Amino acid sequence: MEQFYTIQGEGYNTGRAAYFVRLGGCDVGCVWCDVKESWDADAHPRVAVADIVTMATAHAGRNVVITGGEPLMHNLGPLTTALQTAGCQTWIETSGAYPLSGQWDWICVSPKKFKAPLPEVLAAAHELKIIIFNKSDFAWAEQHAAQVSPTCRLYLQPEWSKAPQMMPLIVDYVKENPKWQVSLQTHKFLDIP
Repeated sequence: MEQFYTIQGEGYNTGRAAYFVRLGGCDVGCVWCDVKESWDADAHPRVAVADIVTMATAHAGRNVVITGGEPLMHNLGPLTTALQTAGCQTWIETSGAYPLSGQWDWICVSPKKFKAPLPEVLAAAHELKIIIFNKSDFAWAEQHAAQVSPTCRLYLQPEWSKAPQMMPLIVDYVKENPKWQVSLQTHKFLDIP
């Protein structure tokens, strides 16, 4: 759907230079999705793996985030192999609703209520990022935290439109449950893609 070089705005790698590759196609259907135009894979042109690698490596940073839509709807093996061969780190942002494909240096799973994550994807996660839209999401976050490895980083992030209401609750929750950390969409505060 789109590619761009920017700063990672969320989670563990916040603040690091990263090249984003947003793939079209998603059937998870989050009502608060901020890139609904990514849902229809056929609405976006196909791009050759070699062209993606050329565009990604034209920049100084070597961190490449594969996101969507839901990127695991695609076989990501050829893309991650080519990126790693070119000296890039491969990071993924996924709901975890589809089986893992590809080779990953960092796996961020952000499960959605509309389509459950697969247990094997949760088990492979380096980072679990839960979007807090309402109070019931804290219990939902704990259900998923129980399914990741003990070394997985745990993040609570307010849904952007609900941040004023949810942020005080998130702060209190993290203070009471310090295994969690706060994640903010810093790219929105910085007004960058």
